Amino acid sequence: MTHSIEAVTRSALALALDAASLRQQVSAANIANANTVGYVPRRVSFEDQLADARQSVDRSGWIDSTALAQVSPRVEAIRGATVGTQVQLDVEVAEMARNAVHYQALVKGLSRHFSILSMAAGDGRK
Repeated sequence: MTHSIEAVTRSALALALDAASLRQQVSAANIANANTVGYVPRRVSFEDQLADARQSVDRSGWIDSTALAQVSPRVEAIRGATVGTQVQLDVEVAEMARNAVHYQALVKGLSRHFSILSMAAGDGRK
């Protein structure tokens, strides 16, 4: 089954925005719980799943929308972190700043995508 490139692009951007939003929440939770006894720092798993979905391009020549449908941002403990692992505040703040820039780039990309669709629907008129 093939889906339009527009639907795949929109789905991929929506997933990336969801992941960025969740990542911001997880970093905020890590900072808020930096001094909580027993707290295990967390991260969002998304890019590895997306890379697996992108392998469908190598196999079939196009992005398989069913592979993309299986991608879902997940919260998980930082690899190797255990109870007693300290939250590194400077790393968390840097992650939040990086994620905010990433989120803004995604929103800009989505805006341009919709602008192109609008122009196509209007026969090239703005």
